[in-house]
Amino acid sequence: MTKGSSERKVATVSLPLPLSILDLATVRDGESIREGLEASVAFAQRAEEWGFKRIWYAEHHNMRAVASSATSVLIAHVAANTERITLGSGGVMLPNHSPLVIAEQFGTLASFHPGRIELGLGRAPGTDQVTVSALRRDPAAADRFPQDVQELQAFLGEDTLVPGVHAYPGRGTNVPLWILGSSLYGARVAAALGLPYAFASHFAPDALEQAVALYRKEFQPSAQLSAPHVMAAVNVIAADTADEAAAALHAVQRDRVKRFLSRGGRDLTDEEAEVVLDAPAGQQVRAMTRYTAAGTPDVVVSYLEDFARHADADELIVTFPVVDRAAWFRSAELLVEQLKAVRV
Repeated sequence: MTKGSSERKVATVSLPLPLSILDLATVRDGESIREGLEASVAFAQRAEEWGFKRIWYAEHHNMRAVASSATSVLIAHVAANTERITLGSGGVMLPNHSPLVIAEQFGTLASFHPGRIELGLGRAPGTDQVTVSALRRDPAAADRFPQDVQELQAFLGEDTLVPGVHAYPGRGTNVPLWILGSSLYGARVAAALGLPYAFASHFAPDALEQAVALYRKEFQPSAQLSAPHVMAAVNVIAADTADEAAAALHAVQRDRVKRFLSRGGRDLTDEEAEVVLDAPAGQQVRAMTRYTAAGTPDVVVSYLEDFARHADADELIVTFPVVDRAAWFRSAELLVEQLKAVRV
């Protein structure tokens, strides 16, 4: 699949809701990493045709089923195989990197694909503590997060906070920044720096309302943003029938139990995961998916409308956690078809 192929026709659909996609570049059971990545490219091409606003890829490490660890490399490949859709990180875990290196990486992307690249930034490591050590991550780096964001922003602008050091590529690209968060900390940083705020309610729902309210209350206008802007994340599982959607949601919860609780090189079996789902650890996993629109397309769209109001969000970013690959594509397709029907 190559960008600009004369055979590929792009017919953009105007969605009535401002929707973006978060894709973890998940590798399904039985797939190679290459097959999983190729599926993400195909999904991005379809998302562009469907009219989604953006796709973000998240930095995670030491997770066998997640292939988005080299986030900027993945974005580069997807950008080369699409034409217009905005691409970015949801997010780059800034304490894992120097601001200069990230400015150079995303400055390179913005130079190749002007106007299509943005940069979401997180403070967490995106992995477990052993892997943190393997990343050579400075334990104190998280405490410098606000300062590192400002340093990065300067590298992407015309000035620098490090005398005599500039990002080439990067300088003058003004890649838009977002702050990602799942707690009040990220809300405060985004508000203080006058940046848009994306809340990870698709897996960390507890502080959503409080964080958004705090962000809106404390927001300080900046050169990038004059008024607060919130994007909230939500899971979407659309299916042709309610029973299919319920079964898919259960499979998602079982898969997350296996992903989060497997240890020592041996994965939990489906039977073991089912047992865990009914235990306290499993209930915690179920709680992570509190904000999930699961059902037939009409039910899903109604849920998204209600959720946007509940979250006081200016836009939504959806993730399709469906385990089965064909059903993953179908879930997004059903959502788009319903949105088009609602608009008509």
